[in-house]
Amino acid sequence: MMNFQLVPIENNDLKQYKTDMQDAFQRGYEEEFGQTKEEILPEEDIDQSLDANGSMAYKALVDGKMVGGAIVVINSDTQYNHLAFLFVKYGTQSKGIGKAIWDEIEKLYPQTKVWETCTPYFEKRNIHFYVNKCGFHIVEFFNEKHQNPNMPGDSIDDDNAGMFVLKKQM
Repeated sequence: MMNFQLVPIENNDLKQYKTDMQDAFQRGYEEEFGQTKEEILPEEDIDQSLDANGSMAYKALVDGKMVGGAIVVINSDTQYNHLAFLFVKYGTQSKGIGKAIWDEIEKLYPQTKVWETCTPYFEKRNIHFYVNKCGFHIVEFFNEKHQNPNMPGDSIDDDNAGMFVLKKQM
């Protein structure tokens, strides 16, 4: 049994946290499509989530070492909450860390009515995780014919077309 903790991120961990998150997303993309010079998860995207109203960032620790984390955006008025990012450090996947992160988040926010998140269409591992392990349902598919209204001007190219929106009713 692993010695797991989910704790708020500290400022001195942010640089490594962002690097690990970017690496996990980069490698997930490259495993599907091959190497690219394109940055799959720009730091600005992470910062936007970190700076959002109601944002909370957590790091996952196993035996005191950071192995992943999550950023959630909590709306305490509506309890309609958003999972902005959940990642497991590359090389530590398939050990139950992602599920442990999610289980702890649910415990931290028991008043939540609905959780929402999204994941790219090609991330079969993520889709399996959210739908089959965590109980989310796919409710929408953003693509070139149905673009995300919250991301105006976001170009969708052939290699990176499509995001599933997932929700979990609590």
